[in-house]
Amino acid sequence: MPEITANGLRFYVVDEGSGTPVVLLHGFPDTSYLWRHLIPELTHTGFRAIAPDLRGRGKSERPDKVEDYALTKSVADVAAIMDALGVERAHIIAHDWGAAVGWLFASLKPEHVDHLVAVSVPHPSTRGKPSLEELQKGWYRLLFLFPNIETALQDDDWYLMRTLIQSGGDLDRYLNDLSEPGALTAAINWYRGNISPERLNAPPVRLPLIQAPTMGVFSTGDLYLTEDAMKRSAEFVAGPWRYERIEGVSHWIPSDAPERFNQLVLDFLRH
Repeated sequence: MPEITANGLRFYVVDEGSGTPVVLLHGFPDTSYLWRHLIPELTHTGFRAIAPDLRGRGKSERPDKVEDYALTKSVADVAAIMDALGVERAHIIAHDWGAAVGWLFASLKPEHVDHLVAVSVPHPSTRGKPSLEELQKGWYRLLFLFPNIETALQDDDWYLMRTLIQSGGDLDRYLNDLSEPGALTAAINWYRGNISPERLNAPPVRLPLIQAPTMGVFSTGDLYLTEDAMKRSAEFVAGPWRYERIEGVSHWIPSDAPERFNQLVLDFLRH
């Protein structure tokens, strides 16, 4: 079932294996392809892997309006995708923007979450008055809010995008995917729909504590986020908390350190 309709949109979904469901949520500028190393390990060990291209990304439908990319819309997408696939409760493994969705989903819909693995991106309530390190690492998010930033990102053979991503992740695949009509705007709309300069110092939203056993995974080579914020995520988890640090790896942990990451995930889900 590579394509389903959920929450009023068409989604491309990788759905493989049987057993306990594991929902995999990618971030920017990835698609479900991010999970290509983990999916075989999950299915081989008795799990059902469900990896959608999130709204606006990959082969899934691309809404036109910026407000259509608010995180609450994607939380509803995940619930609807699970419902369409007959899944009532699942493990959630999520990276980057997908992790932001995963945190919210686990907080607002605890009855649907068994275990949560949040990769790279901390709990949203760790935001507030940002530290200097957070401001320095997160400057690009404001860059993405500039009008017509799409043109600047693509100029000179994607020089600016190549500089931002460096050598991490699947750069050539990202640029190929984002070159499709409407794809770059849809990807950037995840930022436009959830970030604004006016809210930079706004108090964090109060959310119900995470009840599921939760593991935060961070890499020391992350150029965009801080380890301190991921560690502070523990304050917003009522269930068992586990923290794992991976040395010398870029932001794109699932693709750049698959053996170590897969081992951590499988160990966590078994307990």
